[in-house]
Amino acid sequence: MTGAIINAAGIIVGGFIGLARTTPLSAQAQGFFKVALGAFTIFFGLRLTWLSVGGSFGVVIKQLFITLLALILGRLLGKLIGIQRASNHLGQYARKLIETNRPNDPHRFGNGMNVCAILFCAAPLGIIGAIHDGLPVESGGHGYWQILAIKTLMDGLAMMGFVAMFGGGTILSALPVFVFQGTITLASSLYLEPFLRLHHLLDSVNAAGGLLVCMVSVVIFEIRRVELADCLPALAVAPLITWLWK
Repeated sequence: MTGAIINAAGIIVGGFIGLARTTPLSAQAQGFFKVALGAFTIFFGLRLTWLSVGGSFGVVIKQLFITLLALILGRLLGKLIGIQRASNHLGQYARKLIETNRPNDPHRFGNGMNVCAILFCAAPLGIIGAIHDGLPVESGGHGYWQILAIKTLMDGLAMMGFVAMFGGGTILSALPVFVFQGTITLASSLYLEPFLRLHHLLDSVNAAGGLLVCMVSVVIFEIRRVELADCLPALAVAPLITWLWK
């Protein structure tokens, strides 16, 4: 649960920094963090995929084909289920709380915690990161917590703005975020990882997850709008295709 701990700690630290600062980040600083976050998502996403498709040339090509097919089919399945629509509804609720926030609102404390908890927990990167935090990349290795480390920086920067808007109550959102991500990580480690390892399907999940992380950079750099939540089923489709291809 290294990633979940880091993410919760980053939210707390970002909140306290936001309370201590009297001025927002400059445009130059925001641009720097934007480029850094985009570069980190590409690097650690490609690294996860690369570590998962090793082998002969034929094996690499086969695994990459399975991964790309899983992303396509997973996105279709996600749209059919309506994952992005559900995520958008949560985002709209959080946006409503932000738009109706007033300095003298008696519910300001609780609304701030709810807004941050919703936005931080519903983020697809957090779900992907929590899953891979419980899945080792190499035999005998630990979970791939680096994805949640990237999200930690995102959430910490966001918290600096939220505490200025809602006050210190937003810092308490670290608790539901830790519980949510920690539960996913523990379930992945205790139940999903042994099953995937037994059937030699772990690499397919990691490869798909790595490309999903890379897709986040498209959103960060504002290249185009990507409905990333709809692509989450690819993590289940990839091992299924691999198992059927045996």
